[in-house]
Amino acid sequence: MMLDRAALEQLDREALIALVLGHQARVAALEGQVAALAARVEDLGGRPPSPPPAAPLPPFVKPARPKVPKGARKRRARGFGRRRMAPTRVVEHALAACPDCGAALGGGEIVRRRQVLHIPPAPVEVIEHVARRRVCPQCGRAHTPPLDLGDAAFGQQRVSTDALAYIASLRAVGRLPLRAIRWLLEARHGLRLSLGGLAGMLRAVADRAGPALDELRERVRGSPMVQADETGWREGGANGYAWFFGTPEHRYFHYAASRGGAVVAEVLGEGFAGTLVSDFYAGYNRYIGPHQRCWAHLLRDVHDLRLAHPGDADLAAWADALHALFLEAKRQAARDQPAAARRAAWDALERQLAALCQPYWGAECTAPQATLCRRVDLFLDELLTFVADPAVPADNNLAERSLRPLVIARKVSGGSRSPEGARVAMALASLFATWRALGRDPLLACHHTLQTQTL
Repeated sequence: MMLDRAALEQLDREALIALVLGHQARVAALEGQVAALAARVEDLGGRPPSPPPAAPLPPFVKPARPKVPKGARKRRARGFGRRRMAPTRVVEHALAACPDCGAALGGGEIVRRRQVLHIPPAPVEVIEHVARRRVCPQCGRAHTPPLDLGDAAFGQQRVSTDALAYIASLRAVGRLPLRAIRWLLEARHGLRLSLGGLAGMLRAVADRAGPALDELRERVRGSPMVQADETGWREGGANGYAWFFGTPEHRYFHYAASRGGAVVAEVLGEGFAGTLVSDFYAGYNRYIGPHQRCWAHLLRDVHDLRLAHPGDADLAAWADALHALFLEAKRQAARDQPAAARRAAWDALERQLAALCQPYWGAECTAPQATLCRRVDLFLDELLTFVADPAVPADNNLAERSLRPLVIARKVSGGSRSPEGARVAMALASLFATWRALGRDPLLACHHTLQTQTL
């Protein structure tokens, strides 16, 4: 308790003595604490004690990465300046008169240039098509031509084919919400559309592209290798699933309320005879043809297991041996060798994998890696298919990356409100992802599909 001068002057002798004695006891206690801390520092070799450990982060928060010092920037052999573009308009800055004497100035030379890139607002163009009736002066008959818009628009659409392709591209490629699309169209083009009108236009694009979607699904079914994955997708507040089936050139998305293997059979059809690449989810067991299970999933689980048991030397040795076997399998898959040699390498690696996991896959084994070894036992003949077939990848990364935009859309919007909304979302995702995988301009490709109804 701190007292000012006036308060101290009001105290009698006994109170002042008690106050001083209390302060002396406090000072003695603090001196003892300082001495104890000094002795602790001496025990630590002159270093201050380590700060207490920070509270653990929640599981959804990634730890901060340590800063890595950057070295000096490497100088290029030659400079690469930004190339000038061909100007569409030139604005000249010149003095008309001398600022010193006022004499008129003319001619001159250009000593400096600066280009400014400007995107001008493009107002919507309202094109009114009229059919004029004319009467023949000889026979007196009236003739009216059909109101044929050609490729400008289809059906009873008020918006042109070009505009529909533009709106669909904003939705699928730009991943803009409908409200953002409505704002952009009004702010930059002076076109006012309702949210329901925009949703109807996207539905019209999906309907018009129906034959192209059927063509896309048949191409996937006829592929020698298909990668598949699934993720959650809500429809009208109910949980469902967005499925992906695709190849390096084609992407097909399908919504289903079920996560069962019947969806795999429905999408791939009875005629599919290629290799199915997937994770270890049991729904893909419905397909009885050749499989390749994802090594990225397996090695990720092994990594998590090592983090959970950092002091287990037997687990660490097993994990290192499994990773070394995978690297050897990748080397064998990358080699240019005949089919017989590939099959022999597959058999040899499969025997090594079985020998590595067999000691732990018994039901009585309690080692940390026992569960993963039992998984290897269950899928042993589906883990090394990529060694025999160079067209088959060892992981399912393509499917997971392809689903990522839908995952983001689900987190932002919560999914779809109706079955029609889910159907349109899957259709647009299939078409635009395929066009981009094929290296085509999505806007031009969408315009082509709306005109021809082909992929």
